[in-house]
Amino acid sequence: MKLFTVESANRTLPLVRKIVADIVRVYATWEERVQELEVLNAGARSEETDARTVALEREIAGLAADVQGCLRELKELGVEFKGYDTGLVDFPSEMGDRRVYLCWRLGEPAVAHWHEIDAGFAGRQPLAPAEVS
Repeated sequence: MKLFTVESANRTLPLVRKIVADIVRVYATWEERVQELEVLNAGARSEETDARTVALEREIAGLAADVQGCLRELKELGVEFKGYDTGLVDFPSEMGDRRVYLCWRLGEPAVAHWHEIDAGFAGRQPLAPAEVS
């Protein structure tokens, strides 16, 4: 498992930011298309295969594949994606002798928070100023 310092996490952030922005954008489109398909299917007769249904199913599969590709990229970088709506990412790290996550969310300028491995976003705390610079 790759471990990040605050500095190395922030060096990786431009690429992580782009990938996460793509995930959040594509996932939102995927959700819209799934809802549209559900509405179409609710009104369709069981034997009826509508051209729009087929097109939506194809588009949904393509969007899902795009998201999966982005998730693989993040995994290869060594970070953990945690939130489709918020674009939350954890960078495995160490603080003293214990494992923690450095925590970043889409829209934040830098990695400036951390939390215990089992605490999740609710346990997120700001890094000390000396750790951020």
